[in-house]
Amino acid sequence: MKKTNLLQGTLDLLILKALSMGPLHGLGVSLRIRQITNGAFEVGPGSLFPALHRMEEAGWLSSEWGESENNRRAKFYQLTKPGRRQLETEAKHWTLISLAIAGALKA
Repeated sequence: MKKTNLLQGTLDLLILKALSMGPLHGLGVSLRIRQITNGAFEVGPGSLFPALHRMEEAGWLSSEWGESENNRRAKFYQLTKPGRRQLETEAKHWTLISLAIAGALKA
């Protein structure tokens, strides 16, 4: 599938969705986003890590250090209760937007 640039505001939604399936380290979040979007979106470290830190500061994520699959020290992120609520809010918002755009394209 052709790679697509992330639309403004979609990165948070994709990170929250990726982490809704369980804790992941940064590379794991990036891989999960690629997986759940069928390869349409790839998030590089320059976008991913600032977003993870911002979302942690907002209280949507918590983190702890652990070991990755290749025995390297990695920070693992997981959703908090406020993060789950934010995922729900953002999912509703993007559902409305996508329905509106689909309607406009059919007009």
